[in-house]
Amino acid sequence: MNYIHKELASGRWKKLSLSMQLANIGSEVSRALNWRKKGNEEYSQKAASRALELLDLSLDSTRLFPRLKELARLREAVVDYFYGTNQFSSSEVLWRKYFDHFNYIARK
Repeated sequence: MNYIHKELASGRWKKLSLSMQLANIGSEVSRALNWRKKGNEEYSQKAASRALELLDLSLDSTRLFPRLKELARLREAVVDYFYGTNQFSSSEVLWRKYFDHFNYIARK
């Protein structure tokens, strides 16, 4: 697979805590939301793709079922929001609230 985050994919991602991983994923989702708000769908899609790549790295780095379940559900919701019909009725506010908690933990 051709990774955008080559250094992280080579093993560094697995060394990060789940909170740090989700904070980084949240940064990419935030970028996607910001670009969408500015009307630049191309950049929004690119940021969403990077978020999905990081989510895939997280899915590959854990074997704990509760984490797998949460990450898989998160991936499904991100795909639905940015690429699908938004059947889960996600919103920008919801995404920011979800990831803000991980950003707060990661900064401590």
